[in-house]
Amino acid sequence: MLAEIICVTAFSFELSRAMSGNTLSWAYVFEWPILGLYAVYMWRKILREDHPEHITPKTRPAPEAVDPRLSAYNDYLSRVHGADRIRPKTKDD
Repeated sequence: MLAEIICVTAFSFELSRAMSGNTLSWAYVFEWPILGLYAVYMWRKILREDHPEHITPKTRPAPEAVDPRLSAYNDYLSRVHGADRIRPKTKDD
């Protein structure tokens, strides 16, 4: 909401400057509304990501799908980290 207020204010300021003869301000006259629309788009996108009920069933991964390569990698990591816990004996032991 704050972004929209800023964009509308900047748009009206640049429009008054452009109408008074500042030719560079015409670029900003078109830029501020586009920036305001982009702010609304991003705001809605962020809100939708916070609520997963907007996700369609087609985009959700199947819960029964198990990747055998992932399982093998997880087993490997378990073995590697389990080996770290076994400390080799030294002369001091």
